[in-house]
Parts: sequence; C-alpha cells; structure tokens
Amino acid sequence: MSLGFLQVVDSTSSPQGYGEGLFFSDGRRKVDYVLVFHTRRHGSLRSPANTSVSQDRLSVVSNGNFPPSVGSDAAAGRGVGVPGAEACVGEVFMELGFAGGAEPMEPGDLEMRLIRQEFEANLQEAGLEIERDKEVKAHGPSFTRLHAPWPVLCREAEFLKIKVPTKTETGFGSSMSTVWRKLNQPFQPKVPQQDQGRTKFLSHYFSRDKLHLYNITSRETFFDNTTRSRIVYEILRRTVCVRTCQTIGENNSSWTRHLGRFILHEEWARYGVFYKYQPIDLVRKYFGEKVGLYFAWLGVYTQLLIPASIVGIIVFGYGVATVDADIPSLEMCDDRLNFTMCPLCDGACDFWQLSTACGTARASHLFDNPATVFFAVFMSLWAVLFLEHWKRRQISLNFSWDLTGIEEDEVHAVNTQTHTECNDMDKLTWKDRLPGYFINISSILFMFGLTFSVVFSVVIYRITVSALMAMSSDPEIKSNVRVTVTATAVIISLVVILILDEIYGSVAAWLTELEIPKTDTSFEERLVLKAFLLKFMNAYAPIFYVAFFKGRFAGRPGQYMYVFNHYRMEECAPGGCLIELCIQLSIIMLGKQLIQNNIFEIGIPKLKKLVRALKNKGTVEKEKEEEKAPQQWNLDYPLAAFEGLTPEYMEMIIQFGFVSLFVASFPLAPVFALLNNVIEIRLDAKKFVTELRRPVAARAKDIGIWYDILSGMGKFAVIINAFVISFTSDFIPRLVYQYMYSPTGTMHGFINHTLSYFNVSSLKPGTLPSNSMLGEVMVCRYKDYREPPWSPNAYQFSKDYWCVLAARLAFVILFQNLVMFLSHVVAWVIPDVPKTIMEQLKREKKLLVDVFLREEKEKFQLIQSLFAKENALQSGGGVPRARCRAASFSQFTRDIPPSPRSENENSRHTAV
Repeated sequence: MSLGFLQVVDSTSSPQGYGEGLFFSDGRRKVDYVLVFHTRRHGSLRSPANTSVSQDRLSVVSNGNFPPSVGSDAAAGRGVGVPGAEACVGEVFMELGFAGGAEPMEPGDLEMRLIRQEFEANLQEAGLEIERDKEVKAHGPSFTRLHAPWPVLCREAEFLKIKVPTKTETGFGSSMSTVWRKLNQPFQPKVPQQDQGRTKFLSHYFSRDKLHLYNITSRETFFDNTTRSRIVYEILRRTVCVRTCQTIGENNSSWTRHLGRFILHEEWARYGVFYKYQPIDLVRKYFGEKVGLYFAWLGVYTQLLIPASIVGIIVFGYGVATVDADIPSLEMCDDRLNFTMCPLCDGACDFWQLSTACGTARASHLFDNPATVFFAVFMSLWAVLFLEHWKRRQISLNFSWDLTGIEEDEVHAVNTQTHTECNDMDKLTWKDRLPGYFINISSILFMFGLTFSVVFSVVIYRITVSALMAMSSDPEIKSNVRVTVTATAVIISLVVILILDEIYGSVAAWLTELEIPKTDTSFEERLVLKAFLLKFMNAYAPIFYVAFFKGRFAGRPGQYMYVFNHYRMEECAPGGCLIELCIQLSIIMLGKQLIQNNIFEIGIPKLKKLVRALKNKGTVEKEKEEEKAPQQWNLDYPLAAFEGLTPEYMEMIIQFGFVSLFVASFPLAPVFALLNNVIEIRLDAKKFVTELRRPVAARAKDIGIWYDILSGMGKFAVIINAFVISFTSDFIPRLVYQYMYSPTGTMHGFINHTLSYFNVSSLKPGTLPSNSMLGEVMVCRYKDYREPPWSPNAYQFSKDYWCVLAARLAFVILFQNLVMFLSHVVAWVIPDVPKTIMEQLKREKKLLVDVFLREEKEKFQLIQSLFAKENALQSGGGVPRARCRAASFSQFTRDIPPSPRSENENSRHTAV
C-alpha cells in the first residue's frame, strides 16, 4: 500500500449551485485536496534478494515539487512507483520495514492501514474534514477527500500572511487609450470578467481580528480554490506520522475546476491562438504565481525577439544585396589572379586554385560584413533592454497579484525527515559537509573534462576523415571533403550534446543532494547553478572551439602541427572560420530546438502515457464496468508528474545564449528563436493543462536565480561578440588594409595582402604532391601574415601581423567599453518601477492608513458613547458599573484623555 496526494485538474459543477468545483457527498463542502492510497497486488510486491519477506513503502505523489529527500534513502526513489509518477522525481518512497520471518504479507498491510488511520487522525486534529470512498478496494487506488472549514482557513491564512482584498477600491485601471484598446482587442484572449479585473481592491494581510474590513461576500468563495488548496498543502506538509517517523510532506492541489481549465485549453493551450496574448492572470490563478511568472517571462522574451528578428533579417538582407559588390569575394572568384594555394594535406592533396573556393567566399560575406558589427552592438543593448523591460513587467505583476511585501515560501528541502533529524542537519559543521563539497568539485571538473574530450574526439574525427577522403581516387569525393566533414561532425556533436544533457541533469541533482541544503530555495538555486554550468559547457564547447581555436594552431607549410605524428591539424576554410561557426551554431541551435521540442517534450510524454494506458488497460475496463461515470480524481490520477520549471527555464536560457553570445556570426538566430518560442508557449501550455498533474500553487515574487544567469550571460555576450568580430571575422584585417596599406584607399588587393609566399622546395620529404595537375609549381600561397622566403627573416611574422593584432586588441577594448557604457545608460534611463505603479503604491499606502484611522476613530467613538452612558448613570444616582478598558484602543492612541466628556467628537488619532 502507498499513500499519495493527487491534484484534481477538472471537474463538474455542484448541483446545489454553490460554485464550481468538486464537493463532498453533501454537495456543500468543497474538495480542497484528494489523498491517494494505492494498494498493490500481493503478487506485484518484490522482496529483497535472498529474502522471502515483503517490504511495504509509503509513496508520496508530489508532482515534482518535492525535492528528493536529502540525506535519506528516500532520495534514491527506489521501488515500484504509482502509475504516472517517476520514482526519483514525482514519487518519494519511505521504507517502512519488513515483516518478520516467513509471515504472510497481511501484517504489512495492517501496518499501512494503521499508518493511514494515524495520518488521517492527525489531519482531523489539525481541523481538516475527511470523506472516504464508500467502497473498499482490495487493490488499486482509493481516494480520500479533504475539506478545510472556515476557521481553519482563517487560522492558516493569518499564519501564512496571505493578502486578501478589503472593501476599499484603489481605482487602478488600464492606462491604454480607447483606440489602442479596440485595435488590440483581436489579440486578447476571451477570458470572462476581464474588464472587471482592471478594478483592484486594496489588499492587506489577513487577520481574524479585522474580518469587518475585508470584502467577504461569501465564506465559500472568499478564499479562492488556489489559496484553499495551498493552505491544505501547508497542513499536510507539517503533519507528522509517528509510526513512520516521517512528516508526510508535499502533494498536489486543485482549483476552479471545469471552467478555468476549459478556458485555458481554448484560449491558451491551442496552436490556433498563437497570435493572442496569454491569459497570464488566469494562468496564475490556476497554477500559482511561480508558473505564472515563467509564462509571463517567456511571453516578454518572445515579444522582444520580434524587433531583434527584424533587425537580423535586415542585416542578412544587406549581405545578400552587397555580395556582388564585395571586392574581396570578387578577387577570390577571379581566375585571372591565379592564386596557387599550398596543399591541404600531405602527399595525397594537390596544389589548388583559390578561385575554387568562390562559393565559400560569397557565402561568408552574407554573415561577415560591416552590418554584423552594428548587429552585435544592437543585440548587446537588446539584452539589457530585455532585462530592464522584464523587471518593469515583473513589478507590475507583483502589484496586480498582491505580491509586494510578501515573503516567498521557504520550506525545508528535507520534507521527509523527522524533526530530530532536521535539527541534526542544522548542526552540521563544515567538516561534515566537506566530503560532499569535495565530491561536487571533483565531479564537475570531471564532467568538464568529459565535455572537452568529446570535442577533441570530434576534432580527431574531422582530421582523420578529411585525410581519408583526400586520398580517395574519386574526384567528386575530393571536391566535397570540407562540406561532408563539417556536416557530419556537427551532427555527431549535436547527438552527443543531447545525450550528455540528460546525463548532466541527473548528475546535477545527485550532487545537490550531497550538499544537504536546508530549504527548497537553496536546493533549487544550487541545482540550477550546477545544471547550467554543465549544460552551458556541453552546448557551447564545440562552438567555442570553432570560433577561437580552430586554425590557430595549425602551423605553416613546412612546420605544420600534427596529431598522433601523422594527421595535420585542421585549418579554417579559405573564406575564414566565420562561415563554419555559422554552420555549427545554426545546426546545433535548430537541432536542439526541434529534437527537444518534438521528441523530448511531445514524443516521450505521449509514449509514457501510452505505456501507462496499456499497463492499466484491464483495470480501467473493469472500473468502467463497475462505475459508469468515474469521478474526476480517477481521471486525473494517471497524469504525469510535474517535474518543476527547471527544464523549461534551462531550455530557454540555452537558447538565449545562442541568440546573444555568437549572434555576430548568425544574424538569423533571433528569427529561428522567435519561431520556436511561438510554438513553445502553446506546447508548454498544452502540456500543463492536459498532460501533467496540477502543481502546488507556490508563491514567488521573481524568477529567482535565472535573472542573475541572464544578466551574467548578457555581459558575457559583449566580450564574446567583441572577440568573434575581431579575431574570427575579417572585419579588422579589412579595416587595417583599407586605411593603412591600400594604395587607393579601397579593398582592391586585399586578398593578395593576406596571402603569404612559400617556397615549395622547403616542404618536407613525402609531403609534396606526387602528381600535380597544375604542373611544376615553385611557390605556393597560404593565408597568414609572414615574411616571404627571400626575406632575411623568412617565414617569421611580418609587421602587418603585429599591426592587425594590435588593431584587434584595441577593437576588443573599445567595443567592450562602448557597449558596457551604452548598456549602463539604457539601464539608467529606464526606471525599474513604472511611474503608474509607483503612484498606485503610494495611493495604496495612503488608503490603508485612512482605513485603519477610520477604524480606530469608530472604536474611539464607540468607547466615548459607552463612557457617556456610564457617566449618565452615575450622575442619575444609578448603580456604578465597572469601567471597561479597551486594550486595542490604548494600543493605537498616543495619550488617553483624562475625561471622556472633555473630548471633542471630531478629534482624530494619527498614531496607527
């Protein structure tokens, strides 16, 4: 038998008309939570090796919000899980011991029933009301419904500092003009009560002493279903089960049932509404602030990709329009110049004409032109603008969702530990944690080494395959060596990246558990940081190699660098390494997006759903025969577990790196990112609405550590783009030639200036082509800035080399400081808090003070009237009454007047 907590995603309305949602059998009390008790068949229980006893486990279906228990066997997630929940993420198992000897398994079942009874009794003691299934099943899931009555809701709301609306309206409304609102109407989702949402009520932390201040029209609807289920969740999380020495932590919740889910599916989770804005407020009400902030951030990111995509298309169009006027490309394609190049490999490769690389040169100009420098500056400022815009949007959401001033939920990461174990964990010293930290550092370094080994292996593949294809007697194979090797190497890198991504995610979670973090927030931040470092290195290591290392260590004719004393290090294409960087970046970016979106996010969940359906086919058919109309919790139970938002954020953060880090080499990256995100929003929405159990509605004021990662990547992108433009592209060498060496001040003669001379007789024995198709060649050319063979300093770096190097370094410094300065200017010009929000915050503070002043004035007038009646009775000879003193009144007044009769009726108290 196992115990789990289930969310209900959909339901029908109550026949009594008490609002939407599932109800107890009396039709009045709402179902706020559903407990799932899963009893396994005796034949399906597995015994440990070499034993004949049964082992019972208590499973908690947590939808992934439950971090794996740190420092306990529960973290391992061993055993057979509840259908639809993976052991290590969605379900946590807690060992309950073995039945002694060779006894049958019934004692274990009895122990589980006792645990269930104790747990339910503790819930009832906490004030919750319980309703069980009338039919008792011998095996399979059985459901217990929970309801939180009004006193429990009030008690927990005050304890959790939940903000609730008062009777006072703030007058907050939309600042959009009527014309713009009408133009924008077709893009708005059709959500009921959208216009009423523009009116905001003044909110305040709930207090049982101030019920008269709140806008309580009905006790059943005052706390929305998200808040109700979060309150029950808090009670469940801290409920202790003595028999298992555990706290039965996490579960799932339920909110507005049929209507909310139907609207989300129709107006949000369909590809046909891709052009509409997201109903963020409804997403927040259904899934909670944390999920709502993710989709709001994704929407802002996608919107701001539109101007970046437009500029990227313009830059690419400029390259297409000017390719026929590019002088260096025309010189490379001119057969009359007769540039005879040195062999690309030893022995098997012949001398070749530079004009044969005409296509590569023309393609390189599409991405390597003066407009790319402007685009790199633009994208660096775009990253800053995106972060500033998101900060403003985030503050606006915090204001409209009443998140200003609240504290985020801080819960212990070790939810399955006893209080004694938690206290022991708090007492852990740095010596106790040192082995975990040592394993963390060594494992991360090992993973870095593994990534570098993979990149080096791909380099070896490129070198060996290039040499083998060059030795082929087929001229068609020889002519397509570079294209074939580049394409196959990038595909191999992509496959390895996708495989290592999954491995690194599991390794990061395991390493985080070893650190024994104290809270969920600390656990999540450490997990995100480790996973990001590993996946960042995994995704960008091949790109960094092509951008900054390929061709730098190849050597020169006569002194080439060799791998394994036989294979020459690879060189860049005649048009430069930028075109290869573009190919590498585009294939990896598009491949990750297409494969992860279509296979990992669509195919794998559907495959799991199919497996679960086939596994439970007999049980479902039997239940359909027994029960014609299954309850909603029966339908929601097989849904997949929610594994958190880390994979969703990680996918977008890696994409943000592709868009910002190497954008100078691929201006169309924002376009493909935009197309992907338009689909990604609806894909994620459909997954949340139809494929996953509903997560716990967790509070959050921001996106957490992800914002710091985005900010760091934005600054890192400035440096990377500066080095790509100066060292990978030919932008700086062209400027140096045009303004320092060109006789006419134009680019005529640039190709000849970048090619050095080499005396063929200086080649090592065995490296000279055996049968040259070009006849007898005395001197060949190669791309580098070196002295000619007839110079006293033959083959040494020339003066031109040092001039170009100095210009490149100067450009890096200038570009970095200029963009950083402009970024700070943009961040300074755009205020973090919108002016309207700032005014509304001031207005709310004033209104809140006025509300409490009015309340205290009413209290004071009431006390005055009581004192006046008492004095009238005393003056009339009546029996003197004991004076009543109001403690709440004395707390809010600076000084009490000596005589109530001398107090003016209009006197005000300003101390609140």
